[in-house]
Amino acid sequence: MKNYMLILLLLLATTACASAEDTENSEDYSNDEIRTVLPFDAIPAITEPQFVSADAAKLDADAPVIGVTFNAESHAYSLYLLNGHEIVNDVVGGMNIATTW
Repeated sequence: MKNYMLILLLLLATTACASAEDTENSEDYSNDEIRTVLPFDAIPAITEPQFVSADAAKLDADAPVIGVTFNAESHAYSLYLLNGHEIVNDVVGGMNIATTW
């Protein structure tokens, strides 16, 4: 129990020191202009996703996905695919959803 208390005390002290440093060295960016890097709608959303079984998906067993379940229906979206699209508009369990990454 003493070891846990010591670890907790050290974590709290470290966090407090880091917060103090951030406050002292922070700059005010509130007046910086917003720069648009990509044109509007440059990253297309997936609007009509098509699904395959988990066996046919050709993903590694530990591949990262976002899973969504509504009304006993489940869909999984590969993060590798979402890296290039960022948004999937879909219907899961009769509900319209947007999954974002």
